[in-house]
Amino acid sequence: MASLFNIAYSVRLSSNSNTFRKQKHYFSLNRQRLVVKATETDKNEVRAKAPDKAPAESGSSINQILGIKGAKQETNKWKIRVQLAKPVTWPPLVWGVVCGAAASGNFHWTGEDVAKSVVCMIMSGPCLTGYTQTINDWYDREIDAINEPYRPIPSGAISKDEVLTQIWVLLLAGVGLAGLLDVWAGHNYPVIFYLAIGGSLVSYIYSAPPLKLKQNGWIGNYALGVTLFGTLTADIVVLTLLYSIAGLGIGIVNDFKSVEGDRELGLQSIPVAFGSETAKWICVGAIDITQIAVAGYLLGAGKPYHALALLGLIAPQIFFQLKYFLRDPVKYDVKYQASAQPFLVLGLLVTALATSH
Repeated sequence: MASLFNIAYSVRLSSNSNTFRKQKHYFSLNRQRLVVKATETDKNEVRAKAPDKAPAESGSSINQILGIKGAKQETNKWKIRVQLAKPVTWPPLVWGVVCGAAASGNFHWTGEDVAKSVVCMIMSGPCLTGYTQTINDWYDREIDAINEPYRPIPSGAISKDEVLTQIWVLLLAGVGLAGLLDVWAGHNYPVIFYLAIGGSLVSYIYSAPPLKLKQNGWIGNYALGVTLFGTLTADIVVLTLLYSIAGLGIGIVNDFKSVEGDRELGLQSIPVAFGSETAKWICVGAIDITQIAVAGYLLGAGKPYHALALLGLIAPQIFFQLKYFLRDPVKYDVKYQASAQPFLVLGLLVTALATSH
């Protein structure tokens, strides 16, 4: 069960050509040390409980490269490495760069600003989100051996040393790019670098023992959903809290497919704690009610057009919830997220534009 962790993101693209101020959107940064021996399970022990291959007839090459369930068994190590980094989870983080730039009101279509944004997208998506997904799969290997035994780690398609190497390479690349952006922006204080380090630590405790925040459905999923853009004004604090609750709902979507393994290993995800029927309503309620509350807040703040646009984007999300998610959250989770998530992230952009100055 690979989770996506959003900490905080905001971009400040200054009108001054030498300044690129950014507060960042942090995401999934799970941090692992090589001294994890006390919590590691021997690879052979995991493999003994899991078949070596997924059924050939149900495996998809597209699912494999995107890193989602139903993937084809693959032997090519580079394809396996990409699968572990879960490219399907990168777009929301890349989109966060766009939202942050919009919220700042300081982005200009110059070559330098575009280049800085591209570097930030690479840092946010392939590097730090890829790092997060890989380390999360490492700590979820026993759960995956039950829920998705064909995944690369429980099936033995990639070795422990290769996984740990990937974790460190992606982490160091992401943190290195964060430092580069600080230098490029001429920061006196390396805020981007320290946010990257902090995000890495928080996502490490999300996935790893002894804290392993994901053991508790409320704490873990709220950690996944924490989001921030802009400077710390009253408006930003309120909108951050609301969208963080919506993020909690998004995190719950991914828990349904892991119920069997979570229950067996004692993780109190929302579906395990409340049952699937109740959990799916908690999920859609967290997503819809908080977005409606954001629209109401924008209306009260004198942004009627932004509020109406946001309401218009909530409607198709509710439609797809009724069509897919509420019918069968396990069978249709991928279809639901592919259909509904674009409207949610567009809503984030609308809200970011409403807060721009």
